[in-house]
Amino acid sequence: MTAIASLAMFNLDCADPGALAEFYHEVLGMPITHREGDYAMIGDGVTNIGFGRVEGYRPPNWPDEDASKRYHLDLYADDLEEAEARCVKLGASRPDFQPGGERWRVLLDPAGHPFCVCPRPAS
Repeated sequence: MTAIASLAMFNLDCADPGALAEFYHEVLGMPITHREGDYAMIGDGVTNIGFGRVEGYRPPNWPDEDASKRYHLDLYADDLEEAEARCVKLGASRPDFQPGGERWRVLLDPAGHPFCVCPRPAS
């Protein structure tokens, strides 16, 4: 079977991306590879973890089975249009709100969890 996409990174929603990146940098020993006001990222060349600011972020109340989304997957694809079409055929849907414009696509899996399909960077 040919895969539609590959895992690009894991993203955590938070109130302070820089502070959370610094924390995980210290915990995991991964360098901080990107830092700006609303987004930060750590990575070791293979695994990447992103931290995105969400206005009004509230941490989960552990354990809280009714908590809302706290993370999402980013997937790399060689052809964004084809990957989106194949994911939709498998049961995903495309919400109206697309914060990346045409740079990436936000889709919802069949259970309603958001994930992003991003163009694979040139190596």
